[in-house]
Amino acid sequence: MQDIEPFYGWEKYYAASDDEQSPFYERTYNTMQYENDIYGYYIHPLWDEIGSETLYCKILYANYERQAVVIELFGEWNDTLHNDIMHLKRQVIDPLLKQDIKYFLLIGENLLNFHGSDDSYYEEWFDEVEDGWITAINFPDFVEQEWKRFRLDYYINFGGTLHIPNWRTLKPMQLIDVVNGLMVRRLG
Repeated sequence: MQDIEPFYGWEKYYAASDDEQSPFYERTYNTMQYENDIYGYYIHPLWDEIGSETLYCKILYANYERQAVVIELFGEWNDTLHNDIMHLKRQVIDPLLKQDIKYFLLIGENLLNFHGSDDSYYEEWFDEVEDGWITAINFPDFVEQEWKRFRLDYYINFGGTLHIPNWRTLKPMQLIDVVNGLMVRRLG
């Protein structure tokens, strides 16, 4: 698990630690020492901790003029035991909402599992984006099945055309535009 790094191909466009509006502003990373772990397995030090024991993230890109953000997730999303949605919502999403972000693109290729609970934080987040959207691309099928079981598909758009395996070959705004186009078709 220590070899799984957040995507770094867009660092020339954006770094959350350099962004004064980011919840991770001025965060420093020691790539020589691994400190965080999930179930006793050390994880790469470039993942940002959010207060959860099992879920970490990385803001790959934020564009405040376009009100959009791309967030990569890593670990186990466990609402049952750790209420991870609360940590994600309070530590990452709420500060971004205060900056008028309303388009959220979550990347979940490195999400290892999902354990659901109630949907109150998802509903709150969904209500707060009003005319925006919350999308999830490239999440494992078993995670999407669990989301459906907990009826999170009411709040988060995922699956189908939102499986975009070549997203890393796009520039950040190209990816956001592609997803926005897909959302316009889905919601229109």
